[in-house]
This record gives sequence, C-alpha cells and structure tokens, in this order.
Amino acid sequence: MEIFQHNLTDKVGLGDMDIPFDPDIFFLFVSPKFQACENTISALRERYPQSELVGCSTAGEISGYHVNDESLSLTAVKFDKTKIKVITASLTDKGKNSYDIGLDVSKQLQNNDLRHILFLSDGLHVNGGELVRGLRELNQPNTAVTGALAADGTDFGNTFVITSDGCQSKMLVAIGFYGADLKVGYGSHSGWDSFGIERHVTKSEDNVLYELDGQPALSLYKSFLGKQAKDLPGSALLFPLSMRDEENKRPVIRTILGIDEDDQSLTFAGNIPQGSYVRLMKANIDRLIEGAAESARITQETSDEEPQLAFLFSCVGRKVIMKQLVEEEVEAVREVFDDGIYTTGFYSYGEIGPFDKDSPCDLHNQTMSITSFAE
Repeated sequence: MEIFQHNLTDKVGLGDMDIPFDPDIFFLFVSPKFQACENTISALRERYPQSELVGCSTAGEISGYHVNDESLSLTAVKFDKTKIKVITASLTDKGKNSYDIGLDVSKQLQNNDLRHILFLSDGLHVNGGELVRGLRELNQPNTAVTGALAADGTDFGNTFVITSDGCQSKMLVAIGFYGADLKVGYGSHSGWDSFGIERHVTKSEDNVLYELDGQPALSLYKSFLGKQAKDLPGSALLFPLSMRDEENKRPVIRTILGIDEDDQSLTFAGNIPQGSYVRLMKANIDRLIEGAAESARITQETSDEEPQLAFLFSCVGRKVIMKQLVEEEVEAVREVFDDGIYTTGFYSYGEIGPFDKDSPCDLHNQTMSITSFAE
C-alpha cells in the first residue's frame, strides 16, 4: 500500500503537489468553510482521471496527528492487491427508508471476496441506526461495516459528501474493499460517564423521542440543561444520552441533532426505541482522552497486522468539550500505534463500527471510532 498526504488551506492549495504513484482513491475531509473545495475536486479530477474521490464535510479535519479547521485533509492511496468499488445512493428527507437504502447499497457491494465496507453519509438527512442495520444485513462474519456521518461544525445546517461529481447533500458514498490481502482493524470507545436516574422512553418513533416517563421529552431535557437550554441544539453535544433497549445489552450513546418546539420532541442520529431506557451523560476530559487510546488498543487487537493507514472518526461533541486540548486525544492514538502509520479522519455527527471484534456494527455518538487498513 502506498500513501501520500497533504493538507490544504485557503492559503495553501494543490500547487505543484507531486504524488509519486497513481492513486486508486483520494480521501478528502473538508471544512464547510474551506472556500476552494469544488475547485480542488475539479483539479484532482483533471490530474487523476482514473482515481476515485471520496470524502465529506466535517466539524474538524484530522491530518496526521493534528486537528485543523477550515482546511481540507487529503490522503491518496494506492493498494498493492486490494480492489475497490465506489457507489453512491440518494437519501430522503428525515431519514425515511434509511434501512432500505443501506440494504440496497450492501447488495450492490456484495461479492465472495468482499472484505470491508467503509461509508460516509450526509449527517442530517439520514437515520444512521437504520442505515447501518441495512448495510450489515447481508454481510458475512468476516466483513465489517465502518464509517461516519458528515458534519457542519456545530451549525447543524448543511452537510455533504464528496464524490468525483463534486459536493452533494442528501447523499451517501460507500466503498467496498475486496481481497484477502487487506487486513482490517476497528474499535470504538467513548470515555463518557452516565449520571442521574434512568428514564423510560414512553413515546418515540424511530429516531424521534417524544416522551420520557410520560413527560414531554424536550421540556424535561431543558430542565436538565438549565441556562444552557437556550443554546439548543448545539448545547446538547455536552449532554448526550446513554441508551439501552435490552436488559444485558451494552448501551450506546445518542446525541441530539434537532429539536421541535411544537411537539416537544428531540431528534437523534439513531433510533431511540419505545420502551428503552436512557440516562444523561457528562464528560471528563482525561477519560475522553483515555477513551481514544482504548479505541486504538482495541483496533490493534482486531487487526492481524500493524496498521499502515487509520481513519479516526471522532464526535463533534468531544471536540466541543476538549476545545484547545482536542489534539491530545489524537496524540493518545499515536502513542498506541506505530510511528510509521498514516492517520486521517474528521469530527463527525455519528460514528459507525463495532465496539470490538465481538460486537456487531452499530451507530455511535460521542466516541472515537477507528478503522485501520494494512496489506
């Protein structure tokens, strides 16, 4: 596997960038505030017409072991033996039919030597939990699904994915990786702490929560936030919910993406099943950083070889909490991995992957989720 990385800003463009190989694929993670995105895509398409372009908008770009804003993180990859297939799918408003879309994408990628599916989705027009359920429906035990939901900083206004056709909203892009030579690792961990009493979800529909313990969900949630309620939905990043829908099932974290004052509801990136139980969560910066390191350790355990390339998908809520210390969680990952590994990724509205080798793929919020490749 050959890898080349470059970081673009409004002052530093492609210029005479010289890649010493013909890339199979470019991974592009870009701030919505980066002004030259479309021009960069056009230039790459002209210079490398045989290469695939895949990426999305972010809430912060990870390039090497740095976290940047208002930039474009570029990673070019040429595989030795692994083959890839890139497909796209259109999403519907409010995530309707997300399961069917995921299942259809999975069908299109299926093949006897399918090794992995990595996907990126618009972060606002999808039910991430249902999409993942569809994507993993047909997969064999040795084929995992990982990825993330595109972001728009903390604005929650407009997210997009990148393909060779440019930047597109309400879209999903998925890459199938084929061949036994590709060794894939993955891991997901959070470091958040639950607190307060557990609440019963008494009314919900898919990813929209209407009532907790028979009370309007939004008004009850606002009572938890106090003065910070006026900054919703952005302030919800500071207080996600831990959700369990089975007695002994490992809880997942759910972050609020939107609110509706009229029906007093909360909209999440993934489902909140009626009858499930939720608790508030809060952050401790040291535990968040340790959570990132634990994700890297789990990734190493699930991979058969030392990774050459790792995708770091971390939640925008973690970035909001850690502020100027955010690079410390990326540094914690570096301390676990070998110094020669290339890393890229972004801060997202949702992370997709298994907790570990014994867990199914799921939608997470507020985690550091890592996918690693080696040949």
